[in-house]
Amino acid sequence: MYTPRPDELLFFDKHADALPLYTAFAEKLFDRFPETSVRTQKTQITFSDRYVYACVSFLRVKKKAQLPDPYIVITLGLSYPLESPRVAGKTEPYPGRWTTHFVIGAPSDVDDELLEWVGQAHEYAKRK
Repeated sequence: MYTPRPDELLFFDKHADALPLYTAFAEKLFDRFPETSVRTQKTQITFSDRYVYACVSFLRVKKKAQLPDPYIVITLGLSYPLESPRVAGKTEPYPGRWTTHFVIGAPSDVDDELLEWVGQAHEYAKRK
């Protein structure tokens, strides 16, 4: 089981009920990519392997009434615009780089499909 570091716990200080969502994600991420570095910032936790490939935040990507309680947002950097009903939002900040957001409201949302996309983001970040 993944044990969050003190800075990660502090990030969830005002969102303690969302911590199990984060630990479910982090545990599966580190099982697949143990070389990943984690950096906790004021507004997000970033995961990188040379370059950032995933972030966890509380970004408001939908109207508040449409968000589960609790929730986290997982943001991935992909090389293409992902078409899926699970995508809460996406932008192309520059050509060929798509920032894609997913709302996670239950540990079961961290499934094989999501982890496949995380793997694609990881590979894309390594090629940059």
